[in-house]
Amino acid sequence: MVSRRSFFQGAGALTAAVSAAAVSRVAMAALPEPVMQSRPDTMPPLVPNSGRPYNPVVTLNGWTLPWRMNQGVKEFHLVAEPVVRELAPGMNAHLWGYNGQSPGPTIEVVEGDRVRIFVTNKLPEHTSIHWHGQRLPNGMDGVAGLNQPSIKPGKTFVYEFVARRPGTFMYHPHADEMTQMAMGMMGLWITHPKAKHPLIDEVDRDFCFLLNAFDIDPGAATPKIMTMLDFNLWCWNSRMFPGIDTLNVRKGDKVRIRVGNLTMTNHPIHLHGHEFMVTGTDGGPTSKSSRWPEVTTDIAVGQMRQVDFLADEEGDWAFHCHKSHHTMNAMGHDVPTMIGVDHRQVVRQIAKLVPDYMVMGERGMADMGEMEMPLPDNTVPMMTGKGPFGGVEMGGMFSILKVRKNQKPGDYSDPGWYEHPKGEIAFEWTGALPEPARFAAEGGQSMPRQQVPGRTTEVTVRKPTGHSGH
Repeated sequence: MVSRRSFFQGAGALTAAVSAAAVSRVAMAALPEPVMQSRPDTMPPLVPNSGRPYNPVVTLNGWTLPWRMNQGVKEFHLVAEPVVRELAPGMNAHLWGYNGQSPGPTIEVVEGDRVRIFVTNKLPEHTSIHWHGQRLPNGMDGVAGLNQPSIKPGKTFVYEFVARRPGTFMYHPHADEMTQMAMGMMGLWITHPKAKHPLIDEVDRDFCFLLNAFDIDPGAATPKIMTMLDFNLWCWNSRMFPGIDTLNVRKGDKVRIRVGNLTMTNHPIHLHGHEFMVTGTDGGPTSKSSRWPEVTTDIAVGQMRQVDFLADEEGDWAFHCHKSHHTMNAMGHDVPTMIGVDHRQVVRQIAKLVPDYMVMGERGMADMGEMEMPLPDNTVPMMTGKGPFGGVEMGGMFSILKVRKNQKPGDYSDPGWYEHPKGEIAFEWTGALPEPARFAAEGGQSMPRQQVPGRTTEVTVRKPTGHSGH
């Protein structure tokens, strides 16, 4: 639920020091009241009601933080605090975030705006905020101990600077960073151009989200903060499929998607059915001579990519990370591969002791989605999602771009499943299969082998072990 309590308008502007500074009790009375949000839904774009106009973004499973104008300065209030975030229906995580959610709300400003951000710390330890990618005074950069004192629990600091260049940026702590980012503390910052920009096209729909990851044991709710790479929950804006909302657009829309990566590994983000151009990074818009059509862009740790495309193909198009382990939920990584192993004899023996024993994985991992086994509390299936033709067998970093000719401008609601025209769905072939045409040059080695073995080697199947040897 969004709390949009009226902003206190009576006080004069606070003057920020050269570095981020603590706010006195007297000045606290002048703070804009914090706006809180607990629902995990994608909120409508926040159309500006003050300041310079712009085309607002839609944060996937997120929202934009309201502001107040105070003598020409845009004032925001962030509250760092413990939060409960629904990662997907049936699973909640105990995280740290801002203003009731992880990630925190998106901050939207216009190039040239003077911005003042109050940060109140309700965490059990000190914190700070780094404005990732911004040009600003050194004392506002947010590295605790280097650029500013840390923000102690219960204290409020103020950051103030001018948004000097347009683009997509991020914010996150730079104090006990390993813990606080592993607990979900991060957010997006969008600076819109103040006028028409030669490298930034106007678009009809503008989406944004962050890539993040957690290591939460089945049945648990709090991330393990010491994990370096072996995460088991891969998220977009602290949501995983089937909890990630769809991106719903009108056919013919010019669409922009901004993606920031604050996980511990890279992500090749892939869009079906369309080609896009990478038009921006956290360093700003890319030159037009450096752009080329793509369907996948790899986003490294700490990077942002902005892609633009024309949504000119109707349908429900998959949109996901192309690392297949990142499109699965709650996955154990030490399970041996059982494909091809004959379990029949051992199953007969085990069934005498455990009548309900089931074999898993000998045909592939799809068995896991079909069995609908009981799960620990606060856990979602590893492969899930029900589409119009059956199980989607996905999880993690997966969503759908829905393109419809009858989607109204400004309408972001889900139009439902695509109704395919007759004759445009793959179907089972029941007739005779023709013999494929073959050529004499097909197959074979590039040149004869010099040493030929004396006898043929017979390959036998054995039960594989884990990965402990490497």
